[in-house]
Amino acid sequence: MGRVATATSLPSDASKHPIADPSMGPVSRPNMASVGTIVWLSSELMFFAGLFAIFFTVRSMRPELWEQNTELLNVPFAAANTLVLVISSVWCQLGVLRAEHGQKSRTGSLLNVAGWGMREWYFLTYIFGAVFVSGQILEYATLVSEGVNIASDSWASVFYLTTGLHGIHVTGGLIAFLLIIGRTYTTRNYSHSQQTGAIVTSYYWHFVDVVWIALFAAIYLLG
Repeated sequence: MGRVATATSLPSDASKHPIADPSMGPVSRPNMASVGTIVWLSSELMFFAGLFAIFFTVRSMRPELWEQNTELLNVPFAAANTLVLVISSVWCQLGVLRAEHGQKSRTGSLLNVAGWGMREWYFLTYIFGAVFVSGQILEYATLVSEGVNIASDSWASVFYLTTGLHGIHVTGGLIAFLLIIGRTYTTRNYSHSQQTGAIVTSYYWHFVDVVWIALFAAIYLLG
């Protein structure tokens, strides 16, 4: 009697058509808005890296200016202002969580924080961000009243350049929050594009938050 085959041979072209793994989900394209925002933030990172290079280069060439002028800074006030910006990132992330669940606004009373939607958390983020910018302007006014302006010396030029450009970026983030919040009033349904807009705005806000922490450490703590 002939031998009975106990296994079925695979087709010759099986290697060309591998069997799909059922544990793997479908392949989907990444969100292009998120990818574009990340790429753009990468370029912004290079921009701020250049500012840090300027800062440390001038500091190494004129260390006596840092010894004299750092005492003019109100470190406790700047630390409190930094804490305001850090907390704003927490509120922003809570808004992102609401956006991801499709909840654009509160479901109950304004005093019921647990029922807040993206809109309320982003309003709170905006308020904290505006307080940070106001604190920065107040610090500038105090320094100018003491005779320290951008043309005073190398230390003042670097200080105003680095913190001022960061403040402009924060202001841009505040404008973005107003646009995101405004869009929630224009449509009845909270669309996927609105959710994406809220999420990528949070990327930007967290970015300026982290950059400021690095600036605070370099300017106020290392001085």
